Amino acid sequence: MIFRDRCNLHLTAVMLTLFFIGCATPTGDRSETTVQIQALSPIDLESEWKISLPQVDRQYQNDWTQELEAEFQRRARVAIEYYAGKDYGPTFGEREKQAYPLAMLDFLAGNRKKAIAALQAEDEEAERHQHTEGIDLYYSFTLKGQIRKYFLFGDLLDPAYKERMFIAAKKWTERDPLTRPHPIHGRGDRSLEGWDIKKMGNWVEDRNTDNLRAMRDISVYLMAEETGNEETRQLYKQKIRRYVWTLYHIGMGEWDSPIYHGHTFATYLNLYDFAKDPEMKVLAKSALDWLSAAAAVKYYRGGWAGPNKRDRNSNAVYLSDAARLFWLYFGDVPQDNPKPDRDSLHVITSAYRPPQAVIALARKQFAKPVELLAAKPVYENWKQGGEDRPGYWETTFFGHHYQMGSIVSGFPDRDVGPFKLIADNPDRGSDMFVVNTGGEWVKEGKKPRDEIAQFRNLLIWLRPVDDTPFFFQIPKTAKAEIEENIWFFQLDRTWIALRPIGLDNYREITIEDKRYQRRYRDEITLKAEINGDRYAGFALEVGEPETHGNYAKFKQNVKQKSQLDIGDLSTGTVELQGILGQTLSLTHRDRLPIARRNGKVYNWFNHFELYRSLPDGIPIDLGWKQGTLRVEAGGKTFTSIFPESSK
Repeated sequence: MIFRDRCNLHLTAVMLTLFFIGCATPTGDRSETTVQIQALSPIDLESEWKISLPQVDRQYQNDWTQELEAEFQRRARVAIEYYAGKDYGPTFGEREKQAYPLAMLDFLAGNRKKAIAALQAEDEEAERHQHTEGIDLYYSFTLKGQIRKYFLFGDLLDPAYKERMFIAAKKWTERDPLTRPHPIHGRGDRSLEGWDIKKMGNWVEDRNTDNLRAMRDISVYLMAEETGNEETRQLYKQKIRRYVWTLYHIGMGEWDSPIYHGHTFATYLNLYDFAKDPEMKVLAKSALDWLSAAAAVKYYRGGWAGPNKRDRNSNAVYLSDAARLFWLYFGDVPQDNPKPDRDSLHVITSAYRPPQAVIALARKQFAKPVELLAAKPVYENWKQGGEDRPGYWETTFFGHHYQMGSIVSGFPDRDVGPFKLIADNPDRGSDMFVVNTGGEWVKEGKKPRDEIAQFRNLLIWLRPVDDTPFFFQIPKTAKAEIEENIWFFQLDRTWIALRPIGLDNYREITIEDKRYQRRYRDEITLKAEINGDRYAGFALEVGEPETHGNYAKFKQNVKQKSQLDIGDLSTGTVELQGILGQTLSLTHRDRLPIARRNGKVYNWFNHFELYRSLPDGIPIDLGWKQGTLRVEAGGKTFTSIFPESSK
């Protein structure tokens, strides 16, 4: 964040607060006031404690308002106060991923000497890092914290320690550390368990998830730039260019992960804040704008909507790490975040702010209802064939008070959450209705031969009969009842009518897992056994006050007007006619299902767009290999075009 010279950012012992002193100027015909972010004065804590937040030119910033900034700063104070005085933990292995952010957050809370001492304490594995002066530049998660420590807090470190970091970085980047054998462990022994240096080898770990690649590539780039190792800098500049190109043209392999999306985002904040090359500033901003928009699609009042890659069972408000991070920007929850994500450190101390249209998208400030079709790439999209076509096809429907999403792909995937409905809850922000098969409760994973078709507020789920039960998660506050063999679930202003196909009536079960009980203390798990001959599943329809007036009327309309045709169930075909007249059918196949919308076959291979909003491209649009992201929400329009000069 940068403000005009007379606008100072003051960090007190316990909070970060912005003071706006005549520095906001209206622009054009905007109804809001836009905060001009330009030059930060140092933050005066004590005479010996000064820190200057990143300075980023106005041309690389999104417009921001005083109101949005005040909201952001209030939530930032909540995060800082949460981490005040927390134990930082060890620095063994990659555990700096906790120790460094917690120490820096504790510094912001006022525990300055303790935090700085921890940041420059000798690493517990210094003997394994002697080739880099005892400084751990190996683990990706460690690198993310090392970068902000060096560039943001470096002036507070002992000069000798900072010089060690510089020398270490210079040695580390004099050649590509990814292809350089480790002086002790060489290329590693891949037969070993875990992710230790002994297994992975080389001068930096080579795991290739989106978030770990970002941490590695950006850290190597910034340290090569800092120490003047130009050949390595240029190599990693190309790697980063390629990654940002994929975001704008084929999508993110680790798409919409409720756990890892925020890690990638926080890492690009490092590039945005600390890169010197203007071209890299542009690439960093392009990546952050894309990642913010993707987060805004899935963020819902403190929850994280589905479907998702690397789901990790984050099916309640504030259970997603990504939701707990983007809450700093998006808010829109009646209760404060009980456990802010530790990557909050990067967000709070960064100059970046998402576009106002993206904030409005996250808060669902656009005309509804809207159907959003989205294509997602295969996980390792950099390998041969990864650019040829998507690996997944997603359908999301935005009602007035809920968001329902599902995924289709030609293969099972053990870490994909295939379906989720998330809806308004006036007390805690959002409720979730989640379904899956297998396991002992609603666990992540697209199971073999499970197929889903969705058309706006209608959805059909079908699988060949075996002994795999269905599990349903509902909030404790929901009203659940069965009438005329239709399962009705009443949420606050969202109502679900589910017609079982080859399923026994559900029964509530108790999950013995203690961690699950803590995380889902406000949820109920239901289990339905299979009783069909060939196929089993369900068809559901969702209603709300804008479509049916009240819950009683919705139930009446479902019973009288909605129809489920299972006459061709033996061939794997089911058709649902909704109350409002639209029809959806699914024919089960071992790969992609045949889906018909209002009688017309939906051709998956005619839809490769990363985002296509129906009917008119609002609120978000991004074509396959087109490179132009457009977001329109809350009366704001934002367009980001991948900089072709950087391709």
